[in-house]
Amino acid sequence: MNDTKTLHRNGDFLRLYHRGKSYTNPALVIYLQKNRAGICRVGITVSKKLGNAVTRNRCKRIIRAAYRELEPQIVGNYDIVFVARGKTKFKKSTEIKAVMLSLLQKAGAIEK
Repeated sequence: MNDTKTLHRNGDFLRLYHRGKSYTNPALVIYLQKNRAGICRVGITVSKKLGNAVTRNRCKRIIRAAYRELEPQIVGNYDIVFVARGKTKFKKSTEIKAVMLSLLQKAGAIEK
């Protein structure tokens, strides 16, 4: 099982946006890049366009819950940023988990 740390610094997010690979879905975007830190580091962003603070925090909780279930399956050490999209706020964590699983498999972070 991988340990997980949260990304906080703006520079880390910008590095992933510019240098990381992106995988998209109408409900979620994933940016990821291998790291040498020995652990997976995760960041979540939700734009103010999605709604008020309650809506944005719900989106973050849903993404965090879905990632928590998939985290043991991740092979390797990655920096990952999850970006909520317009449809995220209408989905449940199980639906986001299925989307996240397919995107992480496409990225090669989870073996099929």
